[in-house]
Amino acid sequence: MIEVRAVQAVPPLLRTAPWSGTGIRVAVLDTGIDLGHPDFAGRIVSTASFVPGETVQDGHGHGTHVAGTVAAHRKPVGGQRRYSTAPGAQLLIGKVLSNSGSGTSGGVLAGMNWAIGQGAHVISMSLGSPVAPGQSHFTYYEAAGRAALDRSSLVIAAAGNSGDRPVGSPANCPLIMAVAALGQDLRRASFSCLGLNGNGGEINIAAPGVAVYSAWPRSKGSYQILNGTSMATPHVSGVAAILAQATGLQGRALWSRLVSTTTPLPESTQRVGRGLAKAPTRRLQIFPITPNPHGAESAIAPDDVTGGE
Repeated sequence: MIEVRAVQAVPPLLRTAPWSGTGIRVAVLDTGIDLGHPDFAGRIVSTASFVPGETVQDGHGHGTHVAGTVAAHRKPVGGQRRYSTAPGAQLLIGKVLSNSGSGTSGGVLAGMNWAIGQGAHVISMSLGSPVAPGQSHFTYYEAAGRAALDRSSLVIAAAGNSGDRPVGSPANCPLIMAVAALGQDLRRASFSCLGLNGNGGEINIAAPGVAVYSAWPRSKGSYQILNGTSMATPHVSGVAAILAQATGLQGRALWSRLVSTTTPLPESTQRVGRGLAKAPTRRLQIFPITPNPHGAESAIAPDDVTGGE
């Protein structure tokens, strides 16, 4: 439970946490999910696969682990310790990575478009590909990030696990929030990429990403401990869901509040961005939240859904 305590999803002593992401839709674009895992009963509201020939059922494990960090039940079946950040949130599961863990930018973009159409308030993407020093972001991901924000959806992505290399794609886009991983000492994990490239290649925020316990397909043992910026990203996505419920903020306004309410860390912004993501534990100014529209027209132009990595 150390990870959810670190982001205050389980609040410090003598403080309260009246929010759990209730009413907020978080899309997890990954390898799918174990649909029969008891810790997700009632949490999943919509699924879709963008991997040809594969269903949304997770044959890998990565997607199940990520989704568990976002919104598994507050009290897991079997007495397991709590590991979810926003147990009241609703999950939209888009399979954009295959059972072998690979995917294409076309599949990711299609998943993003689907998530926007499903009314996702937050789109969580623990995926990416390496970027060279000085390399710019892909314009089609920038267009997708803009389309999401224009429809009140915040896209959050893993910075990458290449160590002292630049933030990977698509997290290196200026309209997609890049997440660094922290160890249990709340210092940047050695594998977490750095904000070396400008124009979107910065680190925006950080969260726990070492020895993270979460759900795993039942056929593989039901629970697993993993490391990575992939594990940090759903912590931030869960905090974003809690903050969205607490304030009613969405899209760009939610981004601004999320990075402005972090806990500062004793490392540079190049390593950890604005600091540790932190869920609110006190009453905030609340704005009426407007449900994002479902099933609307395509948000991303067909010409943007190109390329591959």
